[in-house]
Amino acid sequence: MSNSPASHTEEKKLIHLYKQTGNMEYAGRLFNNYMHLVYGVCLKYLKNREESQDAVMQVFEKLTDSLKKHEVENFKSWLYVLSKNHCLMKLRSKKYQSERTVVDISEMNMENTLIMHHNNEPALEDDLSRLEKCIEELHNEQKQCVQLFYLESKSYKEIEILTRFELKKVKSYIQNGKRNLKNCMETKSEQ
Repeated sequence: MSNSPASHTEEKKLIHLYKQTGNMEYAGRLFNNYMHLVYGVCLKYLKNREESQDAVMQVFEKLTDSLKKHEVENFKSWLYVLSKNHCLMKLRSKKYQSERTVVDISEMNMENTLIMHHNNEPALEDDLSRLEKCIEELHNEQKQCVQLFYLESKSYKEIEILTRFELKKVKSYIQNGKRNLKNCMETKSEQ
């Protein structure tokens, strides 16, 4: 099957095959035809590229469960509603709100630190030197994922493909690597 959207009949057939066999390939084919639309819906509601990419994967996970439970007449419309509801639930969750606040505060602190050091070139050089040393001290998996994510602006999915690590591992390596970098930078600045 090509990347062009499947006909209504083909979609019904894929849904039927997935329900019968549970074979993820069928769900994947259905989803791949509309992945860009799901991303667009997520981006519209979440207004953040990385969170939208994560949400696309979460919608696919939901789709694999929900597709077995529901009668779907129009897959595209059903997937749109599933995506929209997922994003709205994410926005409503207190966890999401607190995560965004922590990220926003963390980003503001990093920006303020860089602005303060901007006029002080030697301090900026010291920070960059410490950062390079701290990156080298990370475990190989964390170092690879952190460099791809922050220095090369790769998405989680791109990192998954490049490294062949599972998506959950990629996210974990980035999160743990970021935490380890922060701790290392703080330790080295105190020395």
